[in-house]
Amino acid sequence: MTFLNFVLCDATQAGAGQPGAGGGLSMIVMLLLMGVVFYFFMIKPQQKRQKELEKFRSGLSKGDKVMTVGGIHGTVVSVTDTTIIVLIAQGVEVSVEKSCVVADSSDTTGAQEAASK
Repeated sequence: MTFLNFVLCDATQAGAGQPGAGGGLSMIVMLLLMGVVFYFFMIKPQQKRQKELEKFRSGLSKGDKVMTVGGIHGTVVSVTDTTIIVLIAQGVEVSVEKSCVVADSSDTTGAQEAASK
């Protein structure tokens, strides 16, 4: 018996004297509730983090200590519309896209310097 025959036979047997128990409405309500939970636990926090990151990137200025996506820590030397120049060692400057800067590393580099002393 094919899958289609199985589904059709099952549907005719279910409708032939067994009234539905309101399954359609309860299924829609359950899906809506799942969507609301998904929104508040997954989408909303991600949007908040994205806004904070955009605010951080737009507020970058000379002298800020930053960390890139690749894990490079450095100090901002100059800022343009889309890129920044980061000093990663004495005399070593790297041009980085603003979208690759992910965090303020002023507190982590201080802890590393204190640990090395």
